[in-house]
This record gives sequence, C-alpha cells and structure tokens, in this order.
Amino acid sequence: MPKTLIFAVDDHHADEIVQMVRQVFGESDDFCRKITHAAKRPAELIKAFRNSPELRIAVTVDMIATGTDIPPLECVFFLRDVKSWAYFEQMKGRGSRTVDPAEFQAVTPDAEVKERFVIVDAVGVTDSPRVDARPLNRVSERKIPLERLMAKTAGLAMTEDEVATLAGRLARLDRQLTPEEREEIEEIAGRPLKEIIGGLVRSVDPDQQERARRIGGEKQVRQEMLDALKPIASNRELRDRLMSMRRAHDIVIDEVSVDELKEARGITADELAMRRVTSWQQYLKDHQDEIAALNLAFSERRDPKEVYRRLKDLARKIERPPFQWTPARLYDAYVQLGKAAKHPRGAAGVIDLIGLLRFELGLDQEVRPYRALVEERYAAWRARQEQAGTVFTEDQMWWLDRIVDVIATEATIEPEHLKSVAFVERGGVDGFLREFGADRGAEILEELGRELSA
Repeated sequence: MPKTLIFAVDDHHADEIVQMVRQVFGESDDFCRKITHAAKRPAELIKAFRNSPELRIAVTVDMIATGTDIPPLECVFFLRDVKSWAYFEQMKGRGSRTVDPAEFQAVTPDAEVKERFVIVDAVGVTDSPRVDARPLNRVSERKIPLERLMAKTAGLAMTEDEVATLAGRLARLDRQLTPEEREEIEEIAGRPLKEIIGGLVRSVDPDQQERARRIGGEKQVRQEMLDALKPIASNRELRDRLMSMRRAHDIVIDEVSVDELKEARGITADELAMRRVTSWQQYLKDHQDEIAALNLAFSERRDPKEVYRRLKDLARKIERPPFQWTPARLYDAYVQLGKAAKHPRGAAGVIDLIGLLRFELGLDQEVRPYRALVEERYAAWRARQEQAGTVFTEDQMWWLDRIVDVIATEATIEPEHLKSVAFVERGGVDGFLREFGADRGAEILEELGRELSA
C-alpha cells in the first residue's frame, strides 16, 4: 500500500474514514491514523507518517494541507471539496515532494523509486468551481475608514467584504504594536488580537463557508461571521483602544491644509513644565472616580498588588494621545518647577506615579520618589525591631535590603520575587528560608509588604 493522505470534511468525518479503512484492509491501528488538531500528539504522528513503514494511511482535515513535507507520499485522496484555487494547489502539492530512492525504500520496502504521485478525486473537486484568492482589504480606506468599520461592527451590520477588510486592517495594526500594547489588548479582550483576527479570516474563507453551508446553509455562514465579530462588537473599550492605537501608529501627511502662523517665540522649559503639570492636574479632576479609588487605597494601605495594577492602567491611559505623558516626563516637569528633587535613578517609572498622586491628593507636602517613601518606612520599621530587641545578622540584612529594592520598584514582595536573579546567588527561596526560618520568613515578607508599600 503506498503512503496515502486522505482529506476529510471535518474531525468527525476523519474518524469515520479511519474506521472504514481499517475494516476494508483488515489492519491494526498502526496502519491508518487520524492526524488532526484534535488527535493526541499530532506532531509525533506526522513524524511517524513520514518515517514509519507501518503507518501507511493518514486522514486529515487541514493539518497537513499546507507546509508539511511527507516526501514518501504517493497518493493524495480527496473526500472533501475545496473552493479555493490556491488551497487546492497546496493540498495537491503534498504529493509532489521528491525523495532519495534509499530513503524511499526504507519507508516503503517493496518500492524502487518515486516517479509520480496519484490524485484520487472521489467527490468531484476537479469539476467544481473554485474562486481565485482575494485580498483581505477589499474596501479602500477612503471609502470606509477603520472608525466607520468599528461603528458598523458594534451594530453587527457588516458585509462579507467589510469583515475581510476589518481583518486585514487589524492584521496590519497588529504588526505595528509593541509587546506591551499586545498585552494590554489581550487583557481588555480576554484573548490575543491574533486570535480575534484569525476568527474573522476563517469566517470569510471560501472553504470554511462551504463547510458552514453544508451544516446550515447561508444562515450558518452568516452566523459564523457574526460570531467572529462579537469579541469586538460587544467590547466598547476594546474598539476605543484599537482606534487610539491605530492613531498613535499612523503617520498622517496633510497635502491640502495651509499652515497658519499664530505665534512665533520660544517656549521656555518652565512654561512647558507648567503646561504639562496644569494639564495633568486637570486630568485628575476629570477622572475623579478613578483617582478616588487610588486615594482610598493609599489612605487605607490596601493590597499593594492592586495598587500597582491600577497604576499600570493609569500609565497606559496617559501615554495615549492626546496626552502622551510618561511618568518620567511628568516627574521631570515637577522637578523643573522646583516641586520635586531629581530622581535618584535618573528617570521615574510607573511606581513613581504614587509620589505625584500623593502630592496632588494632599497626602504629602512635596513630590518624592517612591523609593524615598519606602526607605523612610523601612528605617522606621528597623527602629521598631531594634526597640523590640530584634537583631539581624549581616546576611539577614543583605536579604532585607534586597527585599526593599523590590518593593521600591514593584510596590510589593512575593515569594516568586525570591526566584529572580537578584536573589538566586544566595539560594533564592531556600536561601531566604535558611536565614530566617519558614515561619519567621513568611512573617517578614508579609510584614514588609504591608508596612513599606503605598
């Protein structure tokens, strides 16, 4: 039996074919196997199909349709229709790989050389009409910009061409995003942007649509398209964030408008700093509900992990247009106006938004780096320990000082932090427990996290 690849309609169909092949040939499970995404260890099965003399027939749906080389393959068997010319050519191409005679004979012992491969068309694939490959971007940007596409998405009122165009536009945007932006989108959407794009692409794929028609006609095709749109349609925050990211990455060249000179003079560093601080103060007034939550967290010394998460969300929001602020730019503006000392590390980070917020909320009289606040509280904690008669060894002080460094940059300390490079040189978690003991060690981590944070 030559190595044969059978294309099935779906996973259930593949199971039926495997069972039928085994009955017809009276062979064991090793003779014919299903190789789909639903199969166990599909990568190992592909390797066995390529190299094993025992596995003669593989049944797949799409997994081996493209990009997988099985040089000894001599028969490509179609038990499903294919609507795309390009996809059909790729599927046929699985049998066109050449193979060295010795390698060929190792897999198929009674063969000599691979001179050709055979196509078995059991369902009339070669007689059915197929479509040429179409680009995703089927509607021009001028005719329907992304903002309008997003609006139509919200109402689930899109044509097939518009769904394809949305997929193409989002795919282009995805290539421009930073890892941090992709992480933010995944957090808002509950899934990666690539997964959403993949669903849109599949919903307009001719072969996927043909399978849907066999299940439930044109109504099923439409339903699958709507299902692919729902992650965006039902999430206003996601749509808004995608649009703001698109604007941030766009380069707009205006060849029509005429510039008008309104003012011609230099802007001093003090003026620029004052504008930035004033705008920041206005932002805090306009977002009182959001800032009130942080104010309460500071006042009641709530979970530092939650505080840090809120700070990261705030940092992401203010870095978007029209503000485009970073913690470092805001902090430097306060330094320029004499309301803060220069940052000891040269540039402020997300955690230093705490100092800016505490100052504007009236909790502190000056803007201080978060590290200064943590070190001040650490000194007070050490003083209380000494008054209580607790004496730390030099090695224990090393651990305590490193823990303070972590809290000063991440607002909290967790056992997971002890596995980082800064602690590994002294044994990580095990080294910490050797110095302090299990009970006292857990107590110290919890106490420092509570006493030193926001």
